[in-house]
Amino acid sequence: MELSHYLTLSAIIFSIGLYGVLTRRNALGILLSIELMLNSVNINLVGFSHFITPALLAGQIFTIFTITIAAAEAAVGLAIINNIYRSAKTVNCDEINLMKG
Repeated sequence: MELSHYLTLSAIIFSIGLYGVLTRRNALGILLSIELMLNSVNINLVGFSHFITPALLAGQIFTIFTITIAAAEAAVGLAIINNIYRSAKTVNCDEINLMKG
């Protein structure tokens, strides 16, 4: 496999995630789409690391860092969505108006 294959796969996954963020009304769907976008970044990091500097493993280390950030983001996001559901009884972003006075 060549670097272009990794970049193409990453671009496709990032596009699917971006489309999901822009079109979803459900907060959980938006959170999952953000995870897709972060995973596409991981594919890029590993691909570039493998083909440009295979001895350094810098891409893999950054990928582990990104996975850690994604796990923290998912935990905080799910906690926020859980609290919004408890108070508003919905997770649709269009129907949530908790900040309005």
